[in-house]
Amino acid sequence: MARFTHTVTVAALDRGWFEEAAGALVDLLDTSQEGPAGSVVLADGRAVAGLRLLKGRHLRPGARYGEVPAAPEGAAGEAGAAVEAAGGAALASGPADGPAAPVSGAGDSPAAQAFVLRSWRPSHSVEAESLVVEDGMSLRLSRPRRPRAVELSLAGHRAGGGSLYRFSGRGQADLAAWWAAVDRLPAAPPAARPPVTVRAVHRLAKARLTLTPHPADDGSWRITVALGVRGRWLLRPVGAVVLFFARGPLERGLREAAQGAAAEWNRALAELTPLHGDALRAEIADALVDPDGREAL
Repeated sequence: MARFTHTVTVAALDRGWFEEAAGALVDLLDTSQEGPAGSVVLADGRAVAGLRLLKGRHLRPGARYGEVPAAPEGAAGEAGAAVEAAGGAALASGPADGPAAPVSGAGDSPAAQAFVLRSWRPSHSVEAESLVVEDGMSLRLSRPRRPRAVELSLAGHRAGGGSLYRFSGRGQADLAAWWAAVDRLPAAPPAARPPVTVRAVHRLAKARLTLTPHPADDGSWRITVALGVRGRWLLRPVGAVVLFFARGPLERGLREAAQGAAAEWNRALAELTPLHGDALRAEIADALVDPDGREAL
């Protein structure tokens, strides 16, 4: 097995702020309702960008969601105005009594980014599953208002391709273990078990990625990213030769990816963590309604 590690230093995330932000997001979605043409409308009457209900009842098990298709040129403004105008009426009247009818035949086949909601219990868990033909993904979040664990599974293949184009993966983040790890004294040894683990399997190889945090003396976090790769079955000798020549690019790729993620993390925390209460809730709502505008800040 080839093993690569890299450690980055990032700004520490306050647990109280994280749980406040998670709770605000869950509450915004929990109080949303179905709007015109399957749009998902927040309590203030604004529609969540790029999302619509294709089938079923909003926030009920079996509800199917997908992307909003691009409007024809010249019609985007008119359609957006119609959604905004009807949003208040939809909130006043409440959700429909029966299942929502598929929009423009969308319920008959999964949309490009369609997913089905398996469970919506904000005090216990949220589960969703992708309906994309080429890629299957499921997500489970435990105790969403004060997140304790995240589980993600993924399986993909290229349409028309053979087994060489198939892969699967599974990721787990034990947030309780993460907070326990960063609450240690800086002089204490790192956690023996990484709180975040991602495993990927391909016909030719297996990979395992882990994240292990440790507090630094200045209050920041030092996160060690470790990647292990090995060939499978009779291909192990071939894989060992390939990894020998690919070691440099893999090490460089891991280092650049970790440093890029750390820089983005620090930027986001500098912008968001000063916000609390109504200001934080408003910022999250704005990001749901206009994600492109949020990214441009």
